[in-house]
Amino acid sequence: MEITVTQEKGKVPVSVVHIEGELDASSYPRLVNTAQALYSAGARSLLLDLTDLAYISSAGLGSLHIIIKMFRGKKANPEDVWDTFKKIDRERESSFQKHVKLLNPSPEVDNVLDMLGFKQFFEIYTDLEEAIASF
Repeated sequence: MEITVTQEKGKVPVSVVHIEGELDASSYPRLVNTAQALYSAGARSLLLDLTDLAYISSAGLGSLHIIIKMFRGKKANPEDVWDTFKKIDRERESSFQKHVKLLNPSPEVDNVLDMLGFKQFFEIYTDLEEAIASF
């Protein structure tokens, strides 16, 4: 998995994390660590660009939930991805995220997000400028 980060200016600064390849048990810690470094450096608006993400596993989905918690200011331990994944159902009432949004998931990834109910957590955009303006 390749991760690149860019900074965009909208109403607020937005960190755009472009993920390429597969987000799975072997790669999710890199994504979580990237998000943690951005959050620690003061980032509060995160756009995950999934344009080139070919595959997402349950561990990858768990990492998205960890990032949600992190950007809400809650303690999130990357080592607890499986426990976090199990708790997702109990946190569905939290609705859309204000600080973490998704851009352009591939059809395969979009299907997984839909089947597992993750679309109710995220605003999903197909246009970068529209996504940046939404923060």
